[in-house]
Amino acid sequence: MTQCCITIHGAAGRMGRRLVVLGWEDPGVRIVGAMEAPHHPRLGEDAGVVAGVGPIGVPLGTQLPKETEVLIDFSVPEATREVVQECVRRGVPVVVATTGLDESVQALLHEAAQEIPVLYSPNMSLAVNLTMKLAQVAARALNDHPQGVDVEIIERHHRFKEDAPSGTALKFGQLIAQEMGQRHHQHGRQGRLGPRPKDEIGYHAVRTGDNPGEHTIVFGLLGETIELVVKATSRDCYARGALAAAQFLRGKPAGLYGMEHVLGLGG
Repeated sequence: MTQCCITIHGAAGRMGRRLVVLGWEDPGVRIVGAMEAPHHPRLGEDAGVVAGVGPIGVPLGTQLPKETEVLIDFSVPEATREVVQECVRRGVPVVVATTGLDESVQALLHEAAQEIPVLYSPNMSLAVNLTMKLAQVAARALNDHPQGVDVEIIERHHRFKEDAPSGTALKFGQLIAQEMGQRHHQHGRQGRLGPRPKDEIGYHAVRTGDNPGEHTIVFGLLGETIELVVKATSRDCYARGALAAAQFLRGKPAGLYGMEHVLGLGG
């Protein structure tokens, strides 16, 4: 199979730099573009030098190279909108790995998917997305349990993360609610709230140190508990997942895809 020619949008950011390094090492990938904001102080420098891997012959720029087969967006929500619109104009498939997207940008992704292949996931980790499938299976099996089941979602991330709870935690909750029917999503607790409602999913966000991300999904029954735990030990799992997603997306028809498709788990 020929190499997948990718461009990285947000290439000088924390995740973008890891994408450059790991993409340069991946025999199935060829980095042809590295994009950044128009006023970024390192524009024009070699993206490999910026990432710490040495020269790769690809300068940081603002334009989408014509040889791009798939673009990976690992930037900020404000920049995602513009680059997705450019991908639609150019007919370039896009992997959106940026987190914290508001409803308007998510709506744009659905519109774009009518014309180009779009892969969007709030978390690019293959292990996280497999755990999401396991959570769905557990929720389906425990639905209508005669004693009732309490679902709590606990997530930990580094002190610099700006959104809470994480998009991944919210996705876990969404998938579980689709199976079990919870209508109330409680973000933290304080005060005298009374007994726990039966139709509630609780979310708890912990921000500490340099934790790259972990999620614990608790299914609490009377007399027993099930916990699904997935932890990242480095951010490379997100970059590797994005690279796998880009290689999967090349040549696909227009549509909205997720990491479950990359894993072969269906929709």
